[in-house]
Amino acid sequence: MSLGRAVATVGGFTLLSRLVGFVRDVVLSAMLGLGPMADAFFVAFKLPNLFRRLFAEGAFSAAFVPLFSRELQDNGRAEALAFARQAHAALLLVLVPFSIVLMIAMPWVVAVLAPGMRDEASTFAMAVEFGRITFPYLLFISLASLYGGVLNSIDRFAHVAATPILLNLAMIGTVLGLTPLLPNSGYAASIGVAIGGLLQWLWLLIACARDDVIMTLVRPRWTARVARLVKLATPVAIGGGAQQISTMLDVVWASLLPVGTISALFYADRIAQLPLGVVGIAIGTALLPLLARQLRAGQMESAMANQNRAIEFGLLLSLPAAVALWLLSEPIIRVLFERGRFGHDDTLRTASALAAYVVGLPAYVLIKALTPGFFAREDTRTPLYIAIVAIVVNVILNVFFLYGTSLAQIGVALATSLSGWLNAAMLALVLHRRGHLVADRRLVSRSWRMMAATIGMGVALWGALVVLDPALAHANVKGVVALFGVCALGMVVYAALGALLGVVRLAELRFVMRRQPGLRSADPDEQP
Repeated sequence: MSLGRAVATVGGFTLLSRLVGFVRDVVLSAMLGLGPMADAFFVAFKLPNLFRRLFAEGAFSAAFVPLFSRELQDNGRAEALAFARQAHAALLLVLVPFSIVLMIAMPWVVAVLAPGMRDEASTFAMAVEFGRITFPYLLFISLASLYGGVLNSIDRFAHVAATPILLNLAMIGTVLGLTPLLPNSGYAASIGVAIGGLLQWLWLLIACARDDVIMTLVRPRWTARVARLVKLATPVAIGGGAQQISTMLDVVWASLLPVGTISALFYADRIAQLPLGVVGIAIGTALLPLLARQLRAGQMESAMANQNRAIEFGLLLSLPAAVALWLLSEPIIRVLFERGRFGHDDTLRTASALAAYVVGLPAYVLIKALTPGFFAREDTRTPLYIAIVAIVVNVILNVFFLYGTSLAQIGVALATSLSGWLNAAMLALVLHRRGHLVADRRLVSRSWRMMAATIGMGVALWGALVVLDPALAHANVKGVVALFGVCALGMVVYAALGALLGVVRLAELRFVMRRQPGLRSADPDEQP
């Protein structure tokens, strides 16, 4: 499968998942609002997700996918699947006792993660109970991530990309269906998280079986392949742990700010994550197994070409998305969330955090496009060192914004964005110095054109906001129609300017979707 087709598959299903996720967040905001119960739930929801990025999408996937691809390339499908089963056993050996210990120690975990909650006994108690209910999600989603790595490596992207939809549907169903039967909607949402994890695991287990990938349980054994997996995963685990410490510190800072700050940051981050999920994660998911196979086969020029195209795809959508979300932050939050327990002041707090988060959106998409260049070469240490530097800067910025300014939740989000740009710049610099990333003529030329098209779109959006401000000031049907109209205008203007400036061409889209990646395109930008 070509890089273009793979990115389109993953991105399309991720977009569908994020749209369902918006429905989920609308339901959550109406039922939980921005208050003690919402803060307690979002702390509990963050707990398994902190470790999820350590055990699942982070360290494990970065180490497992290149090794699985190498086994597939060198020794065939049977040996690769045997290695996957060994990795499966090793993952269970670590995850089961870890989950039990954390659930028992939940009061201490919550006290460390959100120290500001200790002053509110009822909120703290809810966070502990919610945390114990949600934590089994970690076990299920980590196993699902292993199955997803196997399926992606054999070019089966659709089932994996569709998996998050199940979590969103489970949370919507439990919040709407179980809330009347429970003390509050936080309990219902927490149960939905656990059920969602179970459904995701079963979904990919069935998908594996349909592709004759039978993940039978085997006895854990310390083999050379498992040892190599641990050796590669350990630096990423440390880096992932460091990144999660940074994320955890964001919650710590937020818990020291007024009640509702944790919830405001959560909702803002959810909106900012839409383009990151659709573009960045899709690129990273599709690029890593492709680069691993090409580098293993000695196809260095093809790998370099795909790295350039991944960066190009990322900038193509993340630049206009960042500008649009920055300009539309307040009307988006108002139309999506301002109802039920979510009021006008909550809209203003959340919108300001969203505007700060999207400053770093292109950087985080670039990180997703750049890190496979290291992981595919089985270099997991360099991204670790770079991540640690970025995290230290993030902490310094958070302390400055918290105690040296009055930015509140804006400072927490802005520190995340600025440290993301530092991370992306350092990754690109190291790849360039090693000769693994040289921006080709097409990437350089189109980057400038994308920025010009983005500026033109921004001007059009600003004008539309001025004209439609009365309609966008209310969270009603008129406001929804006006917001969709502004968004549609932005897309049309960007697409028109992109076509006029030669940013993307229809023939090219057909090419990347049909041909194998890495071949030289018949693009005028690359011709002598």
